[in-house]
Amino acid sequence: MSATKVTLLDAGMGKTLSMKGVDIPPTIWSANALIVAPEVVVEVHKENIAAGANIISTNSYGIIRAEMAKAGIEDKYVELNQIAGNLAETAVAETKAQVLIAGSLPPQNGSYRPDRVMDVSVIEPLYEEQVELLDSYVDLFLCETMSTIVEATTACKAAMQSSKPVIVGLSLHDEKRACLRSGESLEDAISKLEELGAIGIVANCCLPERISDAMGVLAEANVKFKGGYGNAFTQVPSDWLLDGNKETDGRLSLRDDLSPEHYSEFVQNWIEQGANFVGGCCGTTALHTAAIRSSISGEAA
Repeated sequence: MSATKVTLLDAGMGKTLSMKGVDIPPTIWSANALIVAPEVVVEVHKENIAAGANIISTNSYGIIRAEMAKAGIEDKYVELNQIAGNLAETAVAETKAQVLIAGSLPPQNGSYRPDRVMDVSVIEPLYEEQVELLDSYVDLFLCETMSTIVEATTACKAAMQSSKPVIVGLSLHDEKRACLRSGESLEDAISKLEELGAIGIVANCCLPERISDAMGVLAEANVKFKGGYGNAFTQVPSDWLLDGNKETDGRLSLRDDLSPEHYSEFVQNWIEQGANFVGGCCGTTALHTAAIRSSISGEAA
């Protein structure tokens, strides 16, 4: 990867799978496609490659031991990580594209919930296990949607036990500027991750407006890659659970104002502020990837 040009990550996986008719359950989420529709996962990867992505992410964000246990399939943990890696490899091989594969490492006890981040003694071995399983399939690791400094540093340390570069994605607060969802400052998170030797620090799976607010801080990080890839959600309630029973739980509502073209305008602003690693997260599709690529290339989207 070169830090002198903009590197384009792929878009979200879950929404596209759902649009293609794949069942997305409130436990293992998009990982269900690894079981019921692996060919569609390859299709989504290939769509993002065709749209101009430089990096695709393994469909491993939903492969979490606790969630798989709820679904009664924890015994498939090793197999599903291997399938996720293999499907990404298949997509790259079939397109014959010069595209890198990032191993996606998720929060281990639900996304966007800093209050649910478990103790290091619990999550560290979980990350180490997933890193080991994905290592032979990937070119780098992407610690995604980290909502606390401890979560981010623990995932980063585990990923760095491989020989692969590590990029850490920090999920920013919906309302507080330049803060993680925990309320901890972005500056403090960056400092800790710089010490560990992460090759990149980005903001991900949060409002694109908050990424715009934070890009000046991210651009100053002493790492090769800085940037962001936002989601298209209206908001994430602080007590949200994917498989919860509250009215605000379950599938999050999507904004109707983030067309591929509009989203790419946010991305262009990030690049103007110094970002060199961008893409899309939950609620975005390969159409968003294509719009960003066109914008980067100076063409009409």
